[in-house]
Amino acid sequence: MEKFNKLSSVAAPLPIINIDTDMIIPKDYLKTIKRSGLGKGLFAEMRYHEDGSDNADFVLNKPAYKNAKIIVAGDNFGCGSSREHAPWALADYGVKCVISTSFADIFYNNCFKNGILPAIVSPEDLEKLMDDAERGANSVLTVDLESQTITGPDGGSVTFEIDAMRKHRLLEGIDDIGETLQKAPKIDTFEDKMSSERPWV
Repeated sequence: MEKFNKLSSVAAPLPIINIDTDMIIPKDYLKTIKRSGLGKGLFAEMRYHEDGSDNADFVLNKPAYKNAKIIVAGDNFGCGSSREHAPWALADYGVKCVISTSFADIFYNNCFKNGILPAIVSPEDLEKLMDDAERGANSVLTVDLESQTITGPDGGSVTFEIDAMRKHRLLEGIDDIGETLQKAPKIDTFEDKMSSERPWV
């Protein structure tokens, strides 16, 4: 995974509560176990008309938001089924941070495994950031993971909380397996010691 330190991007406003994983990536796109190529299915039922043409009213189809790497969303983002395809689709589209007041637990955990920062803010701060995001091309937010701050286009900032270990993994660009591999020398030393001291094990 890429290291996540500081991200500045136009932020797309999605003021909908309870956006579930089926809305993020509909079941029609779950026939693959590849992480690439799912970006085209992101929010497909809202993003496209039945004939496959773009829905011009959907936020990510508006010119100002087409390259948004940040989404500011309503409460309880990522609820529903536990499909990991949801963060895969976000990452493949280019979304690196989702800001909300709350996330479903499994989706929240899956984000960190795929290099996405799910930033939890207070309802009051979300309202401010949603207002910022609705400024179109001027809706640039800067997310600083090291300082745990989100700064708006006018310079005002809010803070977010994150578990220290998850923060470390994002900053280093590693997942659970990557963190274990960082400890490989110690593991090898332990196994060698065990082999010599207890060869029967």
